[in-house]
Amino acid sequence: MPSSIRTAMHSPTPATHASFMTRDIAKRGFDLLLATPALLLALPLLGVIALVIRLDSRGPVFFRQTRVGRGGRLFRIHKFRTMHLHDGAGPQLTAAHDARITRVGRWLRRSKLDELPQLIDVLAGHMSLVGPRPEVPRYMALYAPEVRARILSVRPGITDRAAIAFRDEERLLAAAPDPERVYVEQIMPIKQRYYLDYVAQRSLRGDLRILWDTARAVLRR
Repeated sequence: MPSSIRTAMHSPTPATHASFMTRDIAKRGFDLLLATPALLLALPLLGVIALVIRLDSRGPVFFRQTRVGRGGRLFRIHKFRTMHLHDGAGPQLTAAHDARITRVGRWLRRSKLDELPQLIDVLAGHMSLVGPRPEVPRYMALYAPEVRARILSVRPGITDRAAIAFRDEERLLAAAPDPERVYVEQIMPIKQRYYLDYVAQRSLRGDLRILWDTARAVLRR
C-alpha cells in the first residue's frame, strides 16, 4: 500500500457510533433537501435529452451498470446512454474519441449531463450528492481490504474532489498506450487518497463547497 494511502488511513474518523449516526442522518436530509427540487427542476431538461438520445441512435435512453455501494452492497447506477449498443465485451474504461460513443453522447459526457439521472439513485438511497465515486466490482476488488472498508463506510456520490481533479480523465486515458494499466497503477491510487480524505473530513459545509466547485468546473469546460 502506498505510504500516502497509509497516512490517509490514519486520519481521524467520527469518534463514536452516535456521532456517526447523527452525521449520517444530517447528510441524508441534506441530500433529500437538495436532490428532490433539483430533480423536479431538471425534468424538462431530462425529457429533452431523452428525446435527443432516442433520435440520435438505436437503444434505450438510460444506461445501467452494477456498482459497489455502501457496505459493499451492489446497486444499479443510472446514466444517460452515451454509447452505441454493443455486446458488453468492450473495455469498462472509456477514453476520449472512443468509437463506441455516440454524437450526442460526446456532448453529454463533456457537459457531464449524462450523470443527471443519478439524482434518482440519490433519492433511492443508493448514492449521495457528494461522496467517493462508485466503482465497478472489478476495480473495487483491487482495493486493499482496509482501504475498501473505509471508503465503503459512506454512500458513494455523484461528485467529489477526485471527480473534479480527474474531470479530463478520458483524455488522459486516450493518450496512454495501455489505458487500463494507467488507470489501475496511477489514477486509482490518487483517487483512493481523495476518497479517504473525504471520509475522514466530511461535513455538510465541505459538501456544499464540493458542489460549488463541481459546478464551476463544469461551466468552465
